[in-house]
Amino acid sequence: MAQVDNQELKKAGFMKQVQKNRFSLRLRIVGGQIQADQLKKVSEIVQKYGHGYIHMTSRQGIEIPFIKLEDIGVVKKELGEVGLQPGACGPRVRTVTACQGGAICPSGLIDTTVLAKELDSKYFAMDLPHKFKFGITGCLNNCLKSEENDLGIKGGMKPEWQEDKCSYCGLCGAVCPTKAVEVKKQEKMISFNEKECIYCGKCVKSCPVEAWQGQSGFTVFFGGMFGNRIATGKQLIPIVFSKDNLFKVVDITLGFYKKHGKQGERFGNTLDRVGWGLLQKELEAI
Repeated sequence: MAQVDNQELKKAGFMKQVQKNRFSLRLRIVGGQIQADQLKKVSEIVQKYGHGYIHMTSRQGIEIPFIKLEDIGVVKKELGEVGLQPGACGPRVRTVTACQGGAICPSGLIDTTVLAKELDSKYFAMDLPHKFKFGITGCLNNCLKSEENDLGIKGGMKPEWQEDKCSYCGLCGAVCPTKAVEVKKQEKMISFNEKECIYCGKCVKSCPVEAWQGQSGFTVFFGGMFGNRIATGKQLIPIVFSKDNLFKVVDITLGFYKKHGKQGERFGNTLDRVGWGLLQKELEAI
């Protein structure tokens, strides 16, 4: 009997269980979305090749335990019939997680689903010194906890006030969490302190007369992790408004990790060792 290469199987999304020749299959679920026909196929596979249940992971994933070694090939084939693939494990880019974002959520400032698919298409399973996680959250409510990821992206919005439309109702000042907006109703004056603005977009979304307009963008956090060591990602650059520039940020970040990271070293630990300023300097050159 040929020897089983558990590392190669893990790389392909099949994780060894404590039971001999049994594997838990992690599916590639991008941005937390799965189609109805795909979900039906998963149910069929679970009944036929698993133990009748799935495990929902903490990163919006689906795992099917108790796949037999001899069934791996046919399971992959049946998944492929509905466009499903195994996920990635080991030292590489993992499946991208995302909240529902602006396409569904009233608070959303960016289309998280589209961005998740674009990131997945370009970077999924890229080999790196250690696992690397992307997380996208649509606004400052931070449902996807962007700072917990190796690279987290949070939707933001830069507001701009249009005096000719303003009714000076005061709502924008009331909803501003940092008091960057101050409304003087009687004087018909509004002051906006951009240094205090956190780009939450609440002034824009709350304005009943559309006197506040907003430019959506991406706030990026680096080096977060939530495992044996817990660290909060840091924002090294200002909000990014161009998606092209966002992808330049990602390219520089992954290139930096490939160049400076040691095998088995998480990205945040690499930054601690070589210096956060070194990455920041590269990013600021964009």
